[in-house]
Amino acid sequence: MSGGVDSSVAAALLKEAGCEVVGIGLKLVDSNETTGAAGSCCGIDAMEDARRVAEKLDIPFYVLDFKDVFRTAVIEYFISSYLNGETPNPCVPCNAVIKFEELLRVAKGLKAEFLATGHYARVSRDPGTGRYLLWKGTDGSKDQSYFLYSLSQEQLRHALFPVGEMSKKETRELAARLGLRVHDKPESQDICFVEDGDYSSYISKHAGSSVMPGPILDESGAVIGSHRGLLNYTIGQRRGLGVSFPEPMYVVDIDARANSITVAAAGRLRRQERILLERMNYVSVAKPQEPIRVLARTRYRISEVNATLSPLDGDRAFVEFHSPREPTASGQSVVLYNGDAVIGGGVVRRMADDQ
Repeated sequence: MSGGVDSSVAAALLKEAGCEVVGIGLKLVDSNETTGAAGSCCGIDAMEDARRVAEKLDIPFYVLDFKDVFRTAVIEYFISSYLNGETPNPCVPCNAVIKFEELLRVAKGLKAEFLATGHYARVSRDPGTGRYLLWKGTDGSKDQSYFLYSLSQEQLRHALFPVGEMSKKETRELAARLGLRVHDKPESQDICFVEDGDYSSYISKHAGSSVMPGPILDESGAVIGSHRGLLNYTIGQRRGLGVSFPEPMYVVDIDARANSITVAAAGRLRRQERILLERMNYVSVAKPQEPIRVLARTRYRISEVNATLSPLDGDRAFVEFHSPREPTASGQSVVLYNGDAVIGGGVVRRMADDQ
């Protein structure tokens, strides 16, 4: 229970269904580390909101200290990825490691059968194959299946998403009818531990001397300016580059080894035809033996595009887009669908033309 309306209603629905419910809050950062975290889903105020909801529902509530594992699995991953010129999504390891590995382990120790969260997603079991299937939430505008693609079959077996069949409006209305004070609580920011969404300041504060300026190059390799540290840039970025040209310039490459970024005009943006994914996790299907057609979502809150998935050795795969598109940043998660079902997903580690 994060203190938000979604996890509060999830607990209420389970209590209403006759389940024995135990509310768990997670302390993920020190309250003085960042005001952003203190005021978000893992801060002191959020835990107080969750505790009051638990009292209203007449269920026990406990707060677990997961600061150490959160720092290792999420914060350090976030910082190191940006310093390596990548654009990570820390919500993915937070769900896979913090909630559905560490917290699930605790839940099993309490003899709990399931771990329920307020995610807008759905789980079912295929009676033919026995696989657990992950589906988009019914409310397409709030669907959060993108953040859950890395869950294993064992984790999905113990997962419940009680609000997955509801719209956000229905969730708030139910919370109001139940008298839950969080019914109109604003949405929390995506990166809970970063104050005001200022990634570069957060990383600079925690990485210190690791943040180094370097050259900005044009397509020919000529130096045309100086950047403020790779963490301030991502593929496709246009604003804040610090170079003056008669036409808009975009970041087309980030080279962590050379500590450089390359920019180009819009008309010369590299159109991406395929990407290489690593750390592939297959959810609704076993690893295919041949290429299959998929719908690929390259970022959260972006529409899927038609593509073909071609599995490679190990945990790698190629995704080939049917129509060339703007580049996807290294470090981003790409999630693959068959309609509303999550086929699987992986992380962009390098572009296919680097082969």
